[in-house]
Amino acid sequence: MNKAADPHQMVQAPSLAGPHEGYMPGFGNDFETEVLPGAMPQGMNSPQKCNYGLYGEQLSGTAFTADPPERTWCYRIRPSVKHSHRYTKIDLPYWKSAPHVDPDVASLGQYRWDPVPHDGQALTWLTGMKTMTTAGDVNTQVGMASHVYLVTESMQDAYFFSADSELLVVPQEGRLRFATELGIIDLEPQEIAIIPRGLVYRVEVLEGPARGFVCENYGQKFELPGRGPIGANCMANPRDFKAPVAAYEDREVPSTLTVKWCGQFHETQIGQSPLDVVAWHGNYAPYKYDLKTYCPVGAILFDHPDPSIFTVLTAPSGVPGTANIDFVLFRDRWMVAENTFRPPWYHKNIMSELMGNIYGQYDAKPQGFIPGGMSLHNMMIPHGPDKNAFEGASNSNLGPEKLENTMSFMFETRFPQHLTEFAAKEAPLQDDYIDCWSDIEKKFDGTPGMK
Repeated sequence: MNKAADPHQMVQAPSLAGPHEGYMPGFGNDFETEVLPGAMPQGMNSPQKCNYGLYGEQLSGTAFTADPPERTWCYRIRPSVKHSHRYTKIDLPYWKSAPHVDPDVASLGQYRWDPVPHDGQALTWLTGMKTMTTAGDVNTQVGMASHVYLVTESMQDAYFFSADSELLVVPQEGRLRFATELGIIDLEPQEIAIIPRGLVYRVEVLEGPARGFVCENYGQKFELPGRGPIGANCMANPRDFKAPVAAYEDREVPSTLTVKWCGQFHETQIGQSPLDVVAWHGNYAPYKYDLKTYCPVGAILFDHPDPSIFTVLTAPSGVPGTANIDFVLFRDRWMVAENTFRPPWYHKNIMSELMGNIYGQYDAKPQGFIPGGMSLHNMMIPHGPDKNAFEGASNSNLGPEKLENTMSFMFETRFPQHLTEFAAKEAPLQDDYIDCWSDIEKKFDGTPGMK
């Protein structure tokens, strides 16, 4: 991979001691971080005059009356109104939002794609975002969209925020830097990042080209799932999520800010970097998470549990037990269930399942589902193991077996996912995917006890 020089240098708060320098541990914590000593007001949020001539400003991720409210107080060189001017509508033709139903595209079926290839184009985070599916309605703040990103170039004096959604970023190759208002997140494969709605950031290429997946969440923000009878441990632990320490730029240079708002894109010209927060405190912040720290839980005697047991993050829908989005991880793990068909069984599901392969081989589809690839099984569309996976699992020696060299994920939603024209006509669709079940044999002969 090619290494790209950082185009800017942010002034960063002193790092925490330990292996995660530059980050603060915890999910949903009330963090406090400052670059300059005394930049953070004590005992109050909005003093008559802030130290260093800073401006106090609140970024709210929920309604004021939410319980608990999610908000962060920022102490910045300029208030955000100075980072906003007259807006001009622009077109990013490959980034789509729901509702987006193309009458010439059929979303009913089982679909699988090879990795979207790099074609030599110079692409930034914005121009390299290509939507695969949309679900729900961005205007009523329900549902999601799934994207593939291809990035070869850093954003140069250009910044972005989405008023529509938070973004869950899943890298598959390359390394990116998210320079945000609240600090710096460096991201590589086998990690994820969560970028909140309304947060301004710039994306730089540390090693490229970069490719990965994005879940754009229109609804309630992602949270850790309730563990129920599992108890207090395993799955994703809050301490393994890392929020950045404060960092700021004080740069007087013509810049462009692009905003996604109700599915449309607008840009405004400003005279400085908007990444000028010198101190902040609150519980509304970006995160990164190392997927290798996810501790899977499974059956230790018999049967295959529902894939929901592997949920890393969930975005509630308002309907108990039915998520707007679940982010589910299938990583290396031990299989020990006795007298059990161990891969995922055949099923139809009220939820729509979009999967991506980060690396390695997925046990239910050992052929054809390659790293960087994706598949879609929409709501109530049957799917499951191909013949080879079924025969292998039905006749294997059921001793303890460790699944290794595997990391795939699923964006699962209660809404049907509609294919974009790009997904149906330009992305490398495997036209023969449906045929992977064609050679499954009838085994029934009516003989009692036949297996």
